[in-house]
Amino acid sequence: MRKKRILFVINPVSGGKKKTAFNKQVLEVLDLNRFDPTFKITNHANHAHELAISAIEEQYDAVVAVGGDGTINEIGTALAGTDMPLGIVPEGSGNGLAYYLGIPMNESAALRRINRFDTMAIDCGRIGERCFFNIAGIGFDASVSDRFASETVRGPIGYLRTVLNVISGYKPKKYKLKIDGKEYEREAFMISVANSPQYGNNAYIAPNASINDGLLDVCVVHKFPLYTLPMMIFHLFNKTADQSEYVEIIPGKQICIEQEGKAPVHLDGEPMDLGQRVEITVEQQALNIIC
Repeated sequence: MRKKRILFVINPVSGGKKKTAFNKQVLEVLDLNRFDPTFKITNHANHAHELAISAIEEQYDAVVAVGGDGTINEIGTALAGTDMPLGIVPEGSGNGLAYYLGIPMNESAALRRINRFDTMAIDCGRIGERCFFNIAGIGFDASVSDRFASETVRGPIGYLRTVLNVISGYKPKKYKLKIDGKEYEREAFMISVANSPQYGNNAYIAPNASINDGLLDVCVVHKFPLYTLPMMIFHLFNKTADQSEYVEIIPGKQICIEQEGKAPVHLDGEPMDLGQRVEITVEQQALNIIC
């Protein structure tokens, strides 16, 4: 039987973790009787996407993202709509999609999942040519992602520091939304469009979201008094955000968000300038995941 060729795309800076011993670990854990691994390291923005496109052209059997949600996003965007599956070895600051899929945070355990080579198809959100598989957002979380992208301290500690720096001066903004034809106007702290329930680290913004229901959950976090922040955090980590009086969740398939002024939007934690008007659709069973 021909061995399956797997390309491991390694983000060397994700999660603030060194990955110098990763190749050796793969050779120890991966079933080399069935799989033939190749390793490539990213060295610039969107490099993971470019490597995944090349993997399709070179007829690999799978691409494995060794990184966080941003690395998964770049590779997944390339693989969406193809038969080639995406594997995940979680190495990011949040690892939202991996947590939701139950992929182990331990490298060896994640590699043993790849040995099984079981796959499932998941939905994705699409904004123009870009996809997201976990959560897209506008407002506070996008401002945090934008600031965090330029921080030198990575990992959960660096992210928490960025959150605290941004929240001290952040002001809610006004938005116009159109969800499956129905129009809304909201003043919001942030708006998250969720394909999966959580940002990462088990912080659930949309507890009932599903990656294979053909819907996206639009989570509008309204303006809230700062003294209620501990309770908001409690809701996030207890899967009860939908029970907060300051959170409104509207499911939909066709979503348009218009913001006042210019501010970043994030896709799976990666900030980008998409203009004042953002059109979002859902594509069902767009990406095969090794889980």
